[in-house]
Amino acid sequence: MNLSAQIKNHRNALALSQEQLAEKIFVTRQSVSNWENNKTYPDIKSLLMLSELFGISIDELIKGDVNMMKREISEQEKTDFLKDSTLFTVLFGMMLVLPIPLSKLLGWIGWGIWTVTVAATFYYGFRVERHKKKHNIQTYKEILAFTEGTSLSEIERAREEGKRPYQKFLQVTGFALLAFVVTACIYLMYRLL
Repeated sequence: MNLSAQIKNHRNALALSQEQLAEKIFVTRQSVSNWENNKTYPDIKSLLMLSELFGISIDELIKGDVNMMKREISEQEKTDFLKDSTLFTVLFGMMLVLPIPLSKLLGWIGWGIWTVTVAATFYYGFRVERHKKKHNIQTYKEILAFTEGTSLSEIERAREEGKRPYQKFLQVTGFALLAFVVTACIYLMYRLL
């Protein structure tokens, strides 16, 4: 429950009008109306007086808003992660496909465009890694749980953390092999065209 609803419910439970509540905590009726309509939030002094008047802790009074803000922040971080990883994937694909066509069509300008694409790919790759480090997500299962807004149990998390050293080795090996294959293909395509 959010703060505005909390204030309104507790005010009604005490059978107080907005004006009566305003008098008891030394604010205007308009301030109470703004709080209840989610236009503004009470200052700390008003929160203290409200919690005392309603007979509840400040934590209980604002807990709904804290949980809501955490959900909003989590949703924003998830959205940012998905956006950055999508951009990274698209740019990575472009980085693999574009060197030959750009160089054949535009010459050195094509190589310049490709270099900018590579720089953008690295930038978004670093952003994705920053998200992964911030949220302690490395394995596929952890990333999937994060993007779905769920969390792994303690046992699942321990299993996934146990897989990390092996996955890092496989990732490095896989990317080295991929880089070799892509470089060889680009070289062969460039020689043939």
